Amino acid sequence: MAHRLGCKACESHTCGCCKAVDARGLHGLACRRSAPRQQRHSHLNDIIWRAMKRAHIPAAKEPVGLMRQDGKRPDGTTILPWSRGKPLAWDVTVPDTYADAHVANTASEAGAAANHASANKNTKYSQLSSTRIFFPVHWPSKQRALGTTRRWN
Repeated sequence: MAHRLGCKACESHTCGCCKAVDARGLHGLACRRSAPRQQRHSHLNDIIWRAMKRAHIPAAKEPVGLMRQDGKRPDGTTILPWSRGKPLAWDVTVPDTYADAHVANTASEAGAAANHASANKNTKYSQLSSTRIFFPVHWPSKQRALGTTRRWN
């Protein structure tokens, strides 16, 4: 809220990850050690999972059978086929529009951080395409609305 009002969010200091935090406090949106960053991810994943349950669509969070060689797995999957005879798998990402990696692109294109994050998720889980329909869910940390780049089917 402080950022939207143009106010100072905190006092300048050094984060636990050894990076400088200015008075705007934007570093916390991208810092890997930031608890709110993980909370946003977990809340979004819970919203999707609860929506599936409410619609009586059997789904599982963090399915063990879909683990990649590096130990990573999507956030969830439907148990039954979703479309074209394949179950749906999803993975949530909350990119920070102010992160150093995104600033140049987000300054010239709205949604660039989210689109980049979605493309990365698609690449990360590309091996699932033979058995699942993969859908990256992204919510830029600066925005309030859920962003998506394509339809679920």
